[in-house]
Amino acid sequence: MSVVRNQLEPGAYCDSIILMRLRGALEDLPGILEAGAVMATETNLSLLAESGLLLESAADRRPDDLLVAVRAESEAAATAALEKLPTLLRRRGGGEESAEYRPKSLAVAVRQLPAARWVLVSVPGRFAARVAREALLLDRNVFLYSDNVELTEEVELKRLAEERGLLVMGPDCGTAIVGGVGLGFANRVRRGAIGLVGASGTGLQAITAAIHAQGGGVSQALGTGGRDLSVEVGGSTALAALSLLVADEQTEVIVLISKPPAPSVASALLSMARGCGKPVVVCFLGSPPPALEIDNLNFAHNLQDAAQLALAMVEVATYDFHFHKAPLGEPLPGFLRGLFAGGTLAQEAVLSLGDWLSPLRSNVALDPSMRLEEPENSQGHCIVDLGADELTVGRLHPMIDQELRLRRIEREAADPQVGLILLDVVLGDGAHADPAAQLAPAITAALARDGLEIVVLVVGTDEDPQDLASQVERLEAAGATVFRRPSGAWDHVRARLAALPSNGGVGARPADLAAPLAAINIGVESFYDSLVAQDDPMTSTQSPKVTALHVEWRPPAGGDARMMAILDKLRSS
Repeated sequence: MSVVRNQLEPGAYCDSIILMRLRGALEDLPGILEAGAVMATETNLSLLAESGLLLESAADRRPDDLLVAVRAESEAAATAALEKLPTLLRRRGGGEESAEYRPKSLAVAVRQLPAARWVLVSVPGRFAARVAREALLLDRNVFLYSDNVELTEEVELKRLAEERGLLVMGPDCGTAIVGGVGLGFANRVRRGAIGLVGASGTGLQAITAAIHAQGGGVSQALGTGGRDLSVEVGGSTALAALSLLVADEQTEVIVLISKPPAPSVASALLSMARGCGKPVVVCFLGSPPPALEIDNLNFAHNLQDAAQLALAMVEVATYDFHFHKAPLGEPLPGFLRGLFAGGTLAQEAVLSLGDWLSPLRSNVALDPSMRLEEPENSQGHCIVDLGADELTVGRLHPMIDQELRLRRIEREAADPQVGLILLDVVLGDGAHADPAAQLAPAITAALARDGLEIVVLVVGTDEDPQDLASQVERLEAAGATVFRRPSGAWDHVRARLAALPSNGGVGARPADLAAPLAAINIGVESFYDSLVAQDDPMTSTQSPKVTALHVEWRPPAGGDARMMAILDKLRSS
């Protein structure tokens, strides 16, 4: 009979990548059947409990405590594994100990790499604004991947950026391409004349991948974060990013992509775009275009249309992708369950399928009546953004760690009322190194149940490190129906499921977009690894163009809010 043991390490902060590798290192030890390594947030504790790895005696936990759990063949194996924990924690992510010097603070990192104009911040949300503010005060632009940042903090950060002539991309900004270098999650695309401003990461990835696949190239792709276009934030980053692309000599055509902005923000953006002197493609998903064309503005209905319009404007010959077309057969009875890593792809799926599959619920639905209030639990037809804030507190984003999605696939497949499972797989730097390796076995197992179909939308390019062709081949071999274009996937889902009855700041500096890029990373270490991987003279793009530095960050004062406030007061006095 197996035994379960927990060990609490108070204040032992680890980022999500290290937690994932620590879990893997523990599971490789003799006699260990299963392991968990999480920061002790309520969400993570619930997941451990669901797996049977949480002991009731593990009390007095705080979100900044590390909780390690093992299920072992014997008491001796569990004890031996937990005794190795200090050694594993001294290693970076369970690998060899690093001899490379890494600064412990942002100030030291800036002195060590003064050429760095960008700071990538991916620390836990309650610390993120503090780190981003420090970067701005050190005269650095910020790529703020962290989510769960307070709205008031976002407004304050962007106001400070405007005052100092800097850019804050985020919070919850997943993707950017600056000077030919991908930040966060980004596909490897050739450089070219199309510049993009996007409120989400996967939307930018879908368009930049489509531009690359059709022979075009990208000058810059600047993210804003999902709340930037709200009334409260006022489109501060979007306006600043737009002004940067207007001034950027390499950018000939601009693409604006987002969910519908607040009317006042949309008016400001369109007013600036209309007078910018460059062709602009506007794609506000879910908002009816006012016209096909107004002066230099061209309106697109979806992501693919936006890519093709931009390509046409730079006179790049376009062509359709080759799509896998499986025989459709009879419509499937049952519900749709969409399990997405990309928020914008989930949003487009909701908008494209909502009229056909009614009622359709989602945690990213624009219509309040369509909201899925408990995204942990499916209801009827539903599409879930697994990367949403409420599902990523203290957890790795599903584009890096697919554990949560794998569990949901198994659960949905076991429900006889489910007829079709819809997934997205987004490739590129920063994403999981081999998503098909985990998803293909799960798909094969799920399809053992009669009456179920799995559709996968793959977003990527032939230069991505995951090998696009291999990913598609293995997913198809597992039994999935694979598409490369969002609209193709939506059309297929509509055909397969029987319809049910309805019951700015503009002062940022264009020089900061120029290559070569130098950047400092604080938080998720795989983002640093992705930067370094792009600095490779053997790649098919340009020669080395990235200098990067990683900060070994830990929560100040052990994460104690009272002590942090005292430290801030001492620094300001």
